[in-house]
This record gives sequence, structure tokens and C-alpha cells, in this order.
Amino acid sequence: MIDLYILVLCNLLTFALIGWILSLFTKNVNLVDSMWSLFFVVASITCLVSLDTSSSRHLAIATMVFIWAIRLTTHLTQRNWGKPEDSRYQVIRKNNEPYFKYKSIYIIFGLQAIWAAIISAPLIASFIDVRPYSFLDKIGLLIVLFGIIYETIADKQLKKFLSKKSNKVMDQGLWHYSRHPNYFGEFLVWWGFYLISIGSGYWFTIISPILMSILLLKVSGAELLESTIVNRRPGYKNYIKNTSAFFPWPSKK
Repeated sequence: MIDLYILVLCNLLTFALIGWILSLFTKNVNLVDSMWSLFFVVASITCLVSLDTSSSRHLAIATMVFIWAIRLTTHLTQRNWGKPEDSRYQVIRKNNEPYFKYKSIYIIFGLQAIWAAIISAPLIASFIDVRPYSFLDKIGLLIVLFGIIYETIADKQLKKFLSKKSNKVMDQGLWHYSRHPNYFGEFLVWWGFYLISIGSGYWFTIISPILMSILLLKVSGAELLESTIVNRRPGYKNYIKNTSAFFPWPSKK
């Protein structure tokens, strides 16, 4: 697995380099958001090409990765298209001037590639595993599919709400049961992929869903978003009191 892992890492770093070069022309690193899910497409293709023979199980895993990635990258690209650099990156840029455009090769793009390589562990383990379908594989694939559908619905509901340009708080649909249903869907996707990898025997792949959960909850996801949204939407404090932060649960109101 080590040789394949190194090959995947090299290809991810190459992909990151291409993204960084493009960012020099656009003078905007938002591109890395659209690239995030595509890192896993690169990892999956690398694994598939490296296999002597691919089974229907391998193709099913790759298909799920492709569906998840294309959906997410399309959503993020549409969201960021024509907009100025995200406030997260503006802060990073300000803190790393002068020459941020050069430093971003490792601060932004290289770091994303390394995160993606770590999180890809269950995918790599699943691709090198040549056993036939197991019960856990089928359950894992169903969880991944449900997670994709769940986050797609959540994103569509939020997009429709934001199009109204209201200062109110989105608390309808899936957002009535969780403040971050899109992140919960993402959470399901990666725990589903981990479940598929269990039969490979590579126990350390659990680092992937744990790391993704931390990122979603504490680093670049829910907590970071809520640190600013409270000031922008007056009713959000009440929303926090009444609605589960992450896992879907009936509202208190």
C-alpha cells in the first residue's frame, strides 16, 4: 500500500501545482475550493490505473467518488463564480504578505493536497482490496449514497433561501433539524467510505473519517461559519438555542 500511497500523494501534489499556477493568473485562490473534491477523483483514478484488474466493487466505489466529487465541485464553482476571494483566504493572504501568491503554493494548495492524501486512506485501502462484495461494503455504499443525497438537498434548500436575499435565518427543511445538514451529509459520506475499507485490514484508515469530522465541526466547517454568521443574522442566536448543531434532531420550538 505504501508504494501506491506515495504515487497518489505525488499525483495530488501535481494537481495542486496546476491549481496554484492557475491562481497566479486569476489572483484569487478560491479555485482550491472547487479543486477539493477533485483531489479524490485524482486519487481514485490513480488507484484504478494501478490495478491489474478492476472488479465491479472497485468500479462501484469509484462511481460513488465521481458522483460525490462532481456534485460538490459544481456546487462550489457556481457559488464562487465571479465573486471576490473568500474572506477566509483574504485573512490568510493579509497575514502572509508580502509574496502571498508564491507562498500559497504550500499554505493553500500544497496543504489541501496533503489533507486529501490523508483522507484518501480508506479509498486507497478499498481499491487494493481484491475480495468480492461484503455486507459491510453494501452498507457503506448505501451510507455514502444517502450522504450525497442528503447534502445535495440541504445545499439546494439553502441556495433557494439565499436567492431571496433575506436577513432571516434559514430554519426550514433539513435546516429545521440541524444547523449544518450539508456538513452532516459530508460526514456520512466519509464514514461510509471508511466502512467499505474495514475488510481490507488496514485499521489506520479510521484516521480519515475522524479527521474529516474534526474539519467539518471545528476547523473549516460549522464552528468557523458560526463565528461570523451570528453578527450577520440577528435571529441566529435563537436558532442556535433551538436547533441541533450537527446531527439531525427535532427542534425545541
